[in-house]
Amino acid sequence: MRPLTAARPKVMQPVAGKPMVEHLLIECRKAGLTDFVLIVGYHDEKVRGYFGDGSAWGARIRYVLQRQPAGTADALRQALPLLNTSFIMLNGDIMLRAADIAPLSRMKVTTLSLVELADVTGMGVVELEGECVILIHEKTLNPPTHLANAGVYYFTQDVVAALAKTPRSPRGEFEITDTIQLMIDAGVPVGFRMLNTWRDLGYPWDLLSANEEFLSGIESRIEGKVEDGAVLKGAVEIGSGSIVRAGSYIVGPVIIGQNCDIGPNCYLRPGTAIGNNCHIGASVEIKNSIIMANTKIPHLTYVGDSIIGENCNLGAGTQVANLRFDRSNARVNGKDTGRRKMGAIIGDNVSTGINASINLGTFIGSGAIIGPGALVSGVIAPGARIL
Repeated sequence: MRPLTAARPKVMQPVAGKPMVEHLLIECRKAGLTDFVLIVGYHDEKVRGYFGDGSAWGARIRYVLQRQPAGTADALRQALPLLNTSFIMLNGDIMLRAADIAPLSRMKVTTLSLVELADVTGMGVVELEGECVILIHEKTLNPPTHLANAGVYYFTQDVVAALAKTPRSPRGEFEITDTIQLMIDAGVPVGFRMLNTWRDLGYPWDLLSANEEFLSGIESRIEGKVEDGAVLKGAVEIGSGSIVRAGSYIVGPVIIGQNCDIGPNCYLRPGTAIGNNCHIGASVEIKNSIIMANTKIPHLTYVGDSIIGENCNLGAGTQVANLRFDRSNARVNGKDTGRRKMGAIIGDNVSTGINASINLGTFIGSGAIIGPGALVSGVIAPGARIL
């Protein structure tokens, strides 16, 4: 997720106006769950400060600090003093709907949630026999099945003894899949459920796909001011204190946060989510993008299929490309993003000069400065000066 995680943990990356883990929390609440333990580490203050005690969501939230990242089984060990009954455990960097969460709370045995994928590279896969999981392969080079571990579990208290015996893996971590295999080997039944709504958010471009999905379900809500002469079509949310000035043309689904200054004469296209305290100015066009809080895009700029971090300022005439001439998928460091259209991923506190050009698939590290008329592509290091 770099450069987006330079100042915030992965689970606090915004999707459709909310941190990704808030969407997961909301779906858990819809499924009837009320008591949560969040295992935090990197920039834990961002999570604690946002969620507090959980009362704003009708939930009770407690926190466990994993001081050093040492694997999922280690994280669960840290939380055991707060878990004296059966429980559901979920990875924080996934999207899942209540319809897939609720059935887990009715399980009788430890249960893994699975998804069937064409490509399971880098994922744990399982072998089944009847109604049970019999073997787990963690990130193997030659996976024997396409049934991937989705990072969504129901655990009975049988897990406690297995956690105590879980060794450190060859990767140097305590893997929850090793814990589960120990349970299986000890004769503890481990069932499975297939998921229907799962989405993994492993890379920055996955945020764009998730953003599109969640925006598709919003309804119009206008809490700010819309001047005469502005045009709003489709579902558009406008937060309190925001103003949409005359000549602005907005086609939803679009979310605009609080205290934003939009327009005049700008064009916001579907799939765009704009954070709080942003300025989108004259002759600016934004399409299918995530613009984080306190960012300014004031003049004559195009941004498409991109993620722009907090506190950025794009100079007049900055242009972001989002389509290859050969129409093939965008690639980043040789990795296929699976997206035919993709712009740039820009970290926090980045500034561009007038008429800067940013090629598709460019990653710009936090604090970088892209000078007037500069053309950039590839991966730009944090704090770099391209003049």
